[in-house]
Amino acid sequence: MKYSYALLILSFVLFLQSNQAQERVLPVDTTVVTQHNVTVNGVAFGYTVKTGTQPVWDDMGKPIAALHYTYYTRNNIRDRAARPLLISFNGGPGSGSVWMHLAYTGPRILKIDDEGYPVQPYGVQQNPYSILDIADVVYVNPANTGYSRTIPTSGEEVDRSKFFGINADIKYLAEWLNTFVSRNDRWRSPKYLIGESYGGTRVSGLALELQNQQWMYLNGVILVSPADYKVIRNDGPIAAALNLPYFTAAAWYQKALPTELQQKDLLEILPESEAYTVNTLIPALTKGGFIGETEKNAVAKKMAYYSGLNEKEILQHNLAVPTAYFWKALLRDQGGYTIGRLDSRYLGIDRQLAGERPDYSAELTSWLHSFTPAINYYLQEELKFKTDIKYNMFGPVHPWDNKDDNTRDNLRQAMAQNPYLHVMFQSGYYDGATTYFNAKYTMWQIDPSGRLQDRFSFKGYRSGHMMYLRREDLQNANNDIRDFIKRTMAKGQSAKY
Repeated sequence: MKYSYALLILSFVLFLQSNQAQERVLPVDTTVVTQHNVTVNGVAFGYTVKTGTQPVWDDMGKPIAALHYTYYTRNNIRDRAARPLLISFNGGPGSGSVWMHLAYTGPRILKIDDEGYPVQPYGVQQNPYSILDIADVVYVNPANTGYSRTIPTSGEEVDRSKFFGINADIKYLAEWLNTFVSRNDRWRSPKYLIGESYGGTRVSGLALELQNQQWMYLNGVILVSPADYKVIRNDGPIAAALNLPYFTAAAWYQKALPTELQQKDLLEILPESEAYTVNTLIPALTKGGFIGETEKNAVAKKMAYYSGLNEKEILQHNLAVPTAYFWKALLRDQGGYTIGRLDSRYLGIDRQLAGERPDYSAELTSWLHSFTPAINYYLQEELKFKTDIKYNMFGPVHPWDNKDDNTRDNLRQAMAQNPYLHVMFQSGYYDGATTYFNAKYTMWQIDPSGRLQDRFSFKGYRSGHMMYLRREDLQNANNDIRDFIKRTMAKGQSAKY
């Protein structure tokens, strides 16, 4: 009987453990701290990493989400209040913070080759160009991205309207940042937002939301390969025309341009293509079906010259060539490869040469080779954040509410109200998703008065959407951020016009 009773107790314990093991729950509020060292620009120093979760609360003070973050601070800083804080977001919407975290500004980056292609064994290495030498950095995963998760309350389903839309996203993240800044004693620090792709939309809106609702004023906003949906969702002539300079850049890289252009440097020919786009192509496309045949043929000829496509296929698209068609068609007769969407240096192989768009994104499949194992290894083994929760490279956030997108003007208002606030754009010339010339156009349109233009800057790089994957641009782009931060520190100057 004693044996049977002991066996019964053991079985009950194992039953409870098995039930607990089946529940994959992310702690709502937790922190893990580790110590590390890095050498940046030849200077070695120690740093602290705090990674964990911080709640999002509803109006009643109940947690409705747990956001995972990773926060880097340089050690032995005498005056932490004077040290800049960079708050980093990626895009999607639905993308985790992994991309800029493990490839751009942080102290650890992927093990990849100098052009950004994956190598095995996967893992991370020191980032000799990280901006951690001059600024502390926090990488934030919005709801359902990375390890972050929404939390149902009282057995009810999650209210998706509180998270998954342009304005909802901005509102709850601003509240979350208020708590983060308070918990970490950073209210006195100069603050910067950086956002990549859709993250550019996010941080443009956050600049005003933080300022007007949280009374948190920024020194700078950095837009990395920003997605401006005022243009992207507009199928009009301007949206179509703005693609041409990108076509020129990608065709130049793939050696698909006429000899006269191909023998010149990229930065020699892009101003030509840009000028033609603004002065000739946009006016021509605005005429639509009423453009004269002579003018239409002349435009098609010049577009072929600047794009590497032929006149016939340009005319077949009524001069408005979709980017997807360009990725498929550019090298159709030159090796039969497709080119990448986010980075047109990458090549793909489709099932057939015919078609209107590539079968897959050649660059993204390449990147996922190295990013996915690296972030899982890094957070769990180096930073000791142990969880059975899946790291969502791309999380379930759709449908996404795109209504009432006023983020471009919100950024202008924030700048107008805050004389300290400066904005820098960073774009890769070979990015076919959020093109560099689209970014320039966005920068030109933010402030129609032109009175704020001395607080805008643009930096271009010879790579794609994630320009920092290319070693040379990793160094250049980090140095541009470093210079931007140094240049925009208030240094005792009053915030006034």
